[in-house]
Amino acid sequence: MLSLQSIQAAQASWGAGIVAIGSHSDWVDAKSTAESFIEQHYCLADGQLLFCPTKATVSQFRSTLKDALSYFVGRDADHPEDAGFALEPWAGVRFENAGVVFSGEVALAMGNYFFARADGTELKVEYSFVYVSDDAGQVKAQLHHSALVYGMQSK
Repeated sequence: MLSLQSIQAAQASWGAGIVAIGSHSDWVDAKSTAESFIEQHYCLADGQLLFCPTKATVSQFRSTLKDALSYFVGRDADHPEDAGFALEPWAGVRFENAGVVFSGEVALAMGNYFFARADGTELKVEYSFVYVSDDAGQVKAQLHHSALVYGMQSK
């Protein structure tokens, strides 16, 4: 059952996962962590993932593990624009929900999330997530759209 607490826990876990990916100095380890992260946090069943990552301009929409993995760790010839967003490395991620709406078996969340760098600066990004529960009761994102705030620099 989806609840505000389960959505907030999923968001905290997602943020910790992004930090964990970038904590690896070895790309192979980062890739392995990212694969587990994606499988844990995203609904991949039957290619129904709707993922529109922040810094994608050529391949804006992703629906598979391979496509999402490329965004987070790069090195995919099919997505040469992907530098590996999660490899920054980020020091922390915090969510500020503008709202969470529950409708039947889904929850919609929108707001800003802030990616903290080691020097204390943050990258502010807008997001919309649609969450569902899988057969095991795990909260997963079925839709993830994020964008840089209009007029803000990406660095």
